[in-house]
Amino acid sequence: MAYYLGIDGGGTKTRCVLADETTVFARSMTGGCSVLRFGEQKAREALHAAIHQVCDASKISPDKIRAVCIGVTGAARPAIAEKIRGILSELIGESAPAKIEVVGDHEIALEAAFGERPGVIVIAGTGSIVYGRDAVGQSARAGGWGFAVSDEGSGHWIGRRAISVVLNARDQGLYTAVTAMVLDAWKIATIDELVQQANSTPPPDFPRLFPVVLRAADAGDTVALALLSDAATKLAELTAIVIRRLASRAVTDGPMASGLSVAITGSVFRQSSCVREVFYNELQSSFPGLDVRQDLVDPVQGALARARRR
Repeated sequence: MAYYLGIDGGGTKTRCVLADETTVFARSMTGGCSVLRFGEQKAREALHAAIHQVCDASKISPDKIRAVCIGVTGAARPAIAEKIRGILSELIGESAPAKIEVVGDHEIALEAAFGERPGVIVIAGTGSIVYGRDAVGQSARAGGWGFAVSDEGSGHWIGRRAISVVLNARDQGLYTAVTAMVLDAWKIATIDELVQQANSTPPPDFPRLFPVVLRAADAGDTVALALLSDAATKLAELTAIVIRRLASRAVTDGPMASGLSVAITGSVFRQSSCVREVFYNELQSSFPGLDVRQDLVDPVQGALARARRR
């Protein structure tokens, strides 16, 4: 029997699924395995734990796995892809390089949403990116250039912007519930400490502040709601860029000529109804009648599908 492994290597969580041609035997979830964010050793620990969990649950030795596909941030860089491949080879066996496919997380998400059909996937998790493919296989992307300069609308972006919101409110003498909640989340007492921690090297864990913004928004804080709305608008703008780029290559004029649909995934979409609603409304305003799917995509299913194809 042939066994296949699909892995969604996120910035916060690593999801793994082990299956044969038709049946899923086990799933697991461990911490993030981003080499860029955590380093090689932390990535190794997360990946090894995820694989051992599904193999132990299925009573299958890792070296019995025929093919693996992992989608992970930074895979476009050969050095990062090679590190991930090496980590997986430690478990899968000597012939592992021929068995292992390392691709970007956006590629497995697009696969999960549309298979080999055209479409646009919008990822808003710890990081963010918009990626699409047209009917003849040409692709386009927007965003996803890294936490320091891009990843608009992501958990990291929202957390970093939360600090700016707190400081801007202080400058104006305004109250926002976000202030006290941010200080509590980072276990500090003053704005001076906040500024020091926010500007520290290495940078603090900004994505941890995304749940803080969610709680403040749920309590009706207008500043937090505005921040989530802004995140949704940024994601819609990136999506519009990809749609227009793909549509411009179509034989017929107009963004709808390419027959594209839009799918979404990631913790920001999953946890914030505000982000989902504003995102949908913004796209409908720009592209009336556009098919924006409401159900969130599970990227690990795309990784499994690619592994099965190998």
